[in-house]
Amino acid sequence: MSTAVVKKWVPSTESQPLKCGDAIVSFLRKLDVTQVFGVPGGSIEPFFDAVARASREAPIEMVVARHESGAAFMADGYARERRKIGVCCSTTGPGATNLMTGVSSAYVDNIPMLVITAQTPMPKFGRKALQDSSCSAVDLVGMFKHCTKYSSLVSHADQIIPKLIAAVQAANAYPKGPVHLSFPADLINQPLSFEPDYRLDMLTDDYSLVDLNALDKLLPEIVQAKKIALFLGDNCEGASEEIIRFAERVNATIISGPMGKRWVNEYHPQYAGVFGFSGHAKARRLVMDQQYDLMIAIGAKLSEIGTNGWEAKLINEKLIHIDSIQEHFCRSGTARLHVLGGLTSIFKQLNERLAKLARMPWQATRPLQFQESLFSEDENALCEGSHYPIKPQRLYSSLAKMLPEDSRVFIDAGNAWAWATRYFQRRDNLGRYRIAMGYGSMTWAIGASVGSCVANPSSPHLCITGDGSYLMSGQEITVALQQNIPLVMLVVNDNSLGMVKHGQRLGGAEQIGYELPQINFAAIAESMGIEGIVIDTVEQLDQLDFSRLFSKQQPTLLDVRIDAEEVPPMGERVKGLATSKNTCE
Repeated sequence: MSTAVVKKWVPSTESQPLKCGDAIVSFLRKLDVTQVFGVPGGSIEPFFDAVARASREAPIEMVVARHESGAAFMADGYARERRKIGVCCSTTGPGATNLMTGVSSAYVDNIPMLVITAQTPMPKFGRKALQDSSCSAVDLVGMFKHCTKYSSLVSHADQIIPKLIAAVQAANAYPKGPVHLSFPADLINQPLSFEPDYRLDMLTDDYSLVDLNALDKLLPEIVQAKKIALFLGDNCEGASEEIIRFAERVNATIISGPMGKRWVNEYHPQYAGVFGFSGHAKARRLVMDQQYDLMIAIGAKLSEIGTNGWEAKLINEKLIHIDSIQEHFCRSGTARLHVLGGLTSIFKQLNERLAKLARMPWQATRPLQFQESLFSEDENALCEGSHYPIKPQRLYSSLAKMLPEDSRVFIDAGNAWAWATRYFQRRDNLGRYRIAMGYGSMTWAIGASVGSCVANPSSPHLCITGDGSYLMSGQEITVALQQNIPLVMLVVNDNSLGMVKHGQRLGGAEQIGYELPQINFAAIAESMGIEGIVIDTVEQLDQLDFSRLFSKQQPTLLDVRIDAEEVPPMGERVKGLATSKNTCE
């Protein structure tokens, strides 16, 4: 009986003529893109071929996600970690529509991303070809126009470079965001008849213009105020050091939104906590009692979640709004002053001007309300106790203390938002605490943490997600396995869609649709060749060796069973939903 010999396919090393796909990949390489995230398919195959050809000569890699939305979230995480454009791709039809949730999330959170989709070959447009997504069928270019800054079909070879340049310029211009280009499969595979010639220096310049007239008006406001408070939003990247220096100079109380807290050391003596969703009583009291003469909102979108439903005690004539994105000013119409410009430049100039002034009123005023903790005695007891099941307060406060200082921590949508906002306190002010509360996509943290860890596997990465999110997209952990990266994925296991369950209870709604089966997620991980660890008790939690987990060459899954009846700090959010319901009725 003969035995068949299966030979591994080896690509030809013979020189091949350059194709249009090679021009696209060459452009990406000049942008220093090292990974592209996507899912293969017939029409996008020529682009995969071009990446494969380029990878033999230069460090660029195709990272294959398990679902296109995961690929988009990975490109988001990659962009956040590298502070450069992320790239994701998909085939035409359902592959492209699957991308849209991840792309929409990046659009709302101003993440620069290049989204590449394929089209069926142009001769098949409008002829009911399989997965036709041309303007004569399901118009993908038109659909993406609503969740990107730029969306266009590239129909001819001589359009490739000009449209790539236009797209990347749009992605990097303030406000940053995703852009989309769609390439017919026959164009990507077409021989290249010209040598691309272009410069990319104009695509990466970080312009930092400042409204000097508004800055001149701002200085007297600061000088005359006796008690100043700062409200930090999410758009403070790169400016945190100058902002904190300013706060210390003027003795300002610092509060933040739920996303803005990543730009301040939460143990800073002038920090009074989070205002808004799942915030701290101290910050809320500061705002509601108007314990300041001047509130300066910095890099703040002033969204519903970050402002307790646009609380009038926060957004009023005491507010000055400073931002690099003009669109944010539309939600602070009652503010006494708007200052537009790069935040680093603005606060650097402010600090230089203030250093030259004589003694000011605020120099004799101590910062407000720093005698008390951010937590009540009861909260501290839950954060420090050894209850069984594990209290979520204990889980999040312990994790914040156990993790290495340079850990990248990704928080998924759901109850994780609420518990982390209130109890996950870090000293880091460099934005390594990562959360996407703009679009509120479940599973964002799963894909984004993979993309970030692929971009920088030498830094510790922890993803905190819920059991509901993991059941949606937990298979993406196998991408981390395939990439040999030490991502730690922690599943908060309470056998329910926790935010739905507690939201229904707090809001007096019917109890429906929140239950999940009891699942051993560690066992599922083990079945995929990934180390899985069940955490049932506080003692097991305290014994976790993160230094070992982060030094591995493979991912780890932590299945943490928490007290499912502990109510998350989301009461204000439920009140807001009730108000919206009554308004609609």
